Amino acid sequence: MGLKEDKWIRKMALKHAMIEPFCENQVGRGVVSYGLSSYGYDIRISNEFKIFTNINTTVVDPKNFDSANVVDFVGDICIVPPNSFALARTVEYFRIPRNVLAICLGKSTYARCGIIVNVTPFEPEFEGHITIEISNTTPLPAKIYANEGIAQVLFLKGDKSCKVSYKDKKGKYQKQKGITLPKILK
Repeated sequence: MGLKEDKWIRKMALKHAMIEPFCENQVGRGVVSYGLSSYGYDIRISNEFKIFTNINTTVVDPKNFDSANVVDFVGDICIVPPNSFALARTVEYFRIPRNVLAICLGKSTYARCGIIVNVTPFEPEFEGHITIEISNTTPLPAKIYANEGIAQVLFLKGDKSCKVSYKDKKGKYQKQKGITLPKILK
Protein backbone atom coordinates (compact mmCIF):
# COMPACT_ATOMS: atom_id res chain seq x y z
CA MET A 1 0.00 0.00 0.00
CA GLY A 2 1.34 3.44 -0.81
CA LEU A 3 0.36 7.05 -1.30
CA LYS A 4 -1.27 7.64 -4.65
CA GLU A 5 0.07 10.38 -6.91
CA ASP A 6 -2.00 13.09 -8.55
CA LYS A 7 -2.41 11.22 -11.89
CA TRP A 8 -4.19 8.32 -10.18
CA ILE A 9 -6.36 10.69 -8.11
CA ARG A 10 -7.25 12.70 -11.25
CA LYS A 11 -8.22 9.50 -13.10
CA MET A 12 -10.35 8.19 -10.22
CA ALA A 13 -12.06 11.57 -9.73
CA LEU A 14 -12.83 12.18 -13.40
CA LYS A 15 -13.67 8.64 -14.59
CA HIS A 16 -15.17 7.15 -11.42
CA ALA A 17 -16.61 10.21 -9.58
CA MET A 18 -14.42 9.59 -6.51
CA ILE A 19 -14.50 13.34 -5.67
CA GLU A 20 -17.33 15.67 -6.76
CA PRO A 21 -16.89 18.51 -7.49
CA PHE A 22 -13.25 17.94 -8.41
CA CYS A 23 -10.73 20.76 -8.79
CA GLU A 24 -7.93 19.52 -11.10
CA ASN A 25 -5.44 22.19 -10.04
CA GLN A 26 -4.45 23.53 -6.68
CA VAL A 27 -5.95 26.96 -6.03
CA GLY A 28 -3.90 28.97 -3.57
CA ARG A 29 -3.80 32.70 -4.30
CA GLY A 30 -5.68 34.77 -1.72
CA VAL A 31 -7.36 31.70 -0.18
CA VAL A 32 -6.50 28.76 2.04
CA SER A 33 -5.47 26.35 -0.73
CA TYR A 34 -7.68 23.60 -2.12
CA GLY A 35 -7.71 21.16 -5.04
CA LEU A 36 -5.38 18.48 -6.36
CA SER A 37 -1.92 18.39 -4.79
CA SER A 38 1.14 16.18 -5.37
CA TYR A 39 -0.02 13.17 -3.35
CA GLY A 40 -3.47 14.11 -2.14
CA TYR A 41 -6.41 16.42 -2.42
CA ASP A 42 -7.06 19.57 -0.37
CA ILE A 43 -10.76 19.59 0.53
CA ARG A 44 -12.96 22.65 1.06
CA ILE A 45 -15.30 23.40 3.91
CA SER A 46 -18.88 24.35 3.03
CA ASN A 47 -20.68 27.39 4.44
CA GLU A 48 -22.80 25.28 6.84
CA PHE A 49 -21.61 24.99 10.45
CA LYS A 50 -22.78 23.64 13.79
CA ILE A 51 -21.01 25.53 16.58
CA PHE A 52 -20.84 24.01 20.06
CA THR A 53 -22.45 26.05 22.78
CA ASN A 54 -23.01 25.81 26.52
CA ILE A 55 -26.18 27.92 26.45
CA ASN A 56 -28.34 24.92 27.36
CA THR A 57 -25.72 23.41 29.74
CA THR A 58 -26.36 19.88 28.52
CA VAL A 59 -23.80 17.08 28.65
CA VAL A 60 -21.96 16.00 25.50
CA ASP A 61 -22.73 12.30 25.15
CA PRO A 62 -21.61 10.46 21.97
CA LYS A 63 -24.18 7.70 22.66
CA ASN A 64 -27.07 10.13 23.07
CA PHE A 65 -26.07 13.42 21.46
CA ASP A 66 -28.36 16.35 22.25
CA SER A 67 -28.70 18.69 19.27
CA ALA A 68 -29.18 21.52 21.80
CA ASN A 69 -25.37 21.35 22.19
CA VAL A 70 -24.92 23.12 18.84
CA VAL A 71 -26.23 26.19 17.06
CA ASP A 72 -26.59 26.22 13.29
CA PHE A 73 -24.80 28.88 11.28
CA VAL A 74 -24.61 29.51 7.53
CA GLY A 75 -22.16 32.06 6.18
CA ASP A 76 -18.89 32.76 4.41
CA ILE A 77 -16.95 33.19 7.66
CA CYS A 78 -17.61 31.17 10.79
CA ILE A 79 -16.25 32.42 14.11
CA VAL A 80 -15.41 29.50 16.40
CA PRO A 81 -15.40 30.69 20.03
CA PRO A 82 -12.22 30.39 22.15
CA ASN A 83 -11.43 26.87 23.36
CA SER A 84 -14.47 25.62 21.48
CA PHE A 85 -15.44 23.46 18.58
CA ALA A 86 -17.52 23.44 15.40
CA LEU A 87 -18.72 20.84 12.93
CA ALA A 88 -18.94 21.47 9.22
CA ARG A 89 -19.05 19.44 6.03
CA THR A 90 -16.95 19.25 2.93
CA VAL A 91 -18.01 20.85 -0.32
CA GLU A 92 -16.84 17.62 -1.97
CA TYR A 93 -18.82 14.37 -2.01
CA PHE A 94 -16.64 11.23 -1.88
CA ARG A 95 -16.95 7.71 -3.30
CA ILE A 96 -13.95 5.76 -2.02
CA PRO A 97 -12.97 2.65 -4.04
CA ARG A 98 -12.99 -0.76 -2.35
CA ASN A 99 -9.18 -1.02 -2.45
CA VAL A 100 -8.47 2.47 -1.05
CA LEU A 101 -8.24 3.97 2.42
CA ALA A 102 -8.19 7.75 2.64
CA ILE A 103 -6.92 9.75 5.62
CA CYS A 104 -7.93 13.34 6.32
CA LEU A 105 -5.35 15.61 7.97
CA GLY A 106 -5.62 19.26 8.97
CA LYS A 107 -3.90 21.96 6.92
CA SER A 108 -0.83 23.60 8.40
CA THR A 109 -2.15 27.13 7.71
CA TYR A 110 -4.94 26.56 10.23
CA ALA A 111 -2.80 24.46 12.60
CA ARG A 112 -0.30 27.33 12.88
CA CYS A 113 -3.22 29.41 14.22
CA GLY A 114 -4.21 26.81 16.81
CA ILE A 115 -7.13 25.55 14.71
CA ILE A 116 -7.09 21.78 14.55
CA VAL A 117 -9.03 19.43 12.25
CA ASN A 118 -9.58 15.93 13.59
CA VAL A 119 -7.61 13.21 11.79
CA THR A 120 -10.13 10.77 10.37
CA PRO A 121 -10.13 7.84 7.91
CA PHE A 122 -12.47 7.37 4.96
CA GLU A 123 -12.91 3.62 4.83
CA PRO A 124 -13.04 1.59 1.61
CA GLU A 125 -16.39 2.11 -0.16
CA PHE A 126 -17.41 5.00 2.09
CA GLU A 127 -19.68 7.40 0.21
CA GLY A 128 -20.85 10.85 1.29
CA HIS A 129 -19.89 14.30 2.45
CA ILE A 130 -17.30 14.35 5.21
CA THR A 131 -18.32 15.87 8.52
CA ILE A 132 -15.28 17.86 9.65
CA GLU A 133 -14.50 18.54 13.30
CA ILE A 134 -12.78 21.90 13.86
CA SER A 135 -11.26 22.72 17.26
CA ASN A 136 -10.18 26.21 18.27
CA THR A 137 -7.49 25.52 20.86
CA THR A 138 -6.71 29.20 21.42
CA PRO A 139 -8.09 31.65 24.01
CA LEU A 140 -9.22 33.89 21.11
CA PRO A 141 -12.08 33.66 18.58
CA ALA A 142 -10.99 31.97 15.33
CA LYS A 143 -12.15 32.53 11.73
CA ILE A 144 -12.95 29.64 9.40
CA TYR A 145 -13.36 30.54 5.72
CA ALA A 146 -16.13 28.73 3.83
CA ASN A 147 -15.42 27.38 0.34
CA GLU A 148 -11.68 27.34 1.02
CA GLY A 149 -9.29 24.57 2.03
CA ILE A 150 -9.65 23.02 5.48
CA ALA A 151 -7.79 19.71 5.27
CA GLN A 152 -5.84 17.39 2.99
CA VAL A 153 -6.90 13.88 2.08
CA LEU A 154 -4.20 11.29 1.42
CA PHE A 155 -5.15 8.17 -0.54
CA LEU A 156 -3.59 4.79 0.25
CA LYS A 157 -4.23 2.08 -2.35
CA GLY A 158 -4.10 -1.54 -1.25
CA ASP A 159 -2.63 -4.36 -3.31
CA LYS A 160 -6.09 -5.92 -3.31
CA SER A 161 -9.62 -5.03 -2.24
CA CYS A 162 -10.60 -5.32 1.40
CA LYS A 163 -12.69 -8.28 2.59
CA VAL A 164 -15.34 -6.15 4.30
CA SER A 165 -15.93 -2.56 3.23
CA TYR A 166 -17.78 0.29 4.95
CA LYS A 167 -20.63 -0.30 2.50
CA ASP A 168 -20.69 -4.05 3.28
CA LYS A 169 -21.05 -3.42 7.02
CA LYS A 170 -23.71 -0.76 6.37
CA GLY A 171 -21.69 1.96 8.09
CA LYS A 172 -23.84 4.40 10.05
CA TYR A 173 -22.53 7.46 8.18
CA GLN A 174 -22.81 5.93 4.68
CA LYS A 175 -24.17 8.37 2.05
CA GLN A 176 -24.37 11.20 4.57
CA LYS A 177 -25.27 14.61 3.21
CA GLY A 178 -24.88 17.78 5.17
CA ILE A 179 -23.43 17.82 8.68
CA THR A 180 -24.12 14.56 10.49
CA LEU A 181 -24.18 14.61 14.28
CA PRO A 182 -22.80 11.62 16.25
CA LYS A 183 -25.00 8.56 16.45
CA ILE A 184 -24.91 5.00 17.72
CA LEU A 185 -26.66 2.14 15.93
CA LYS A 186 -29.26 0.47 18.10
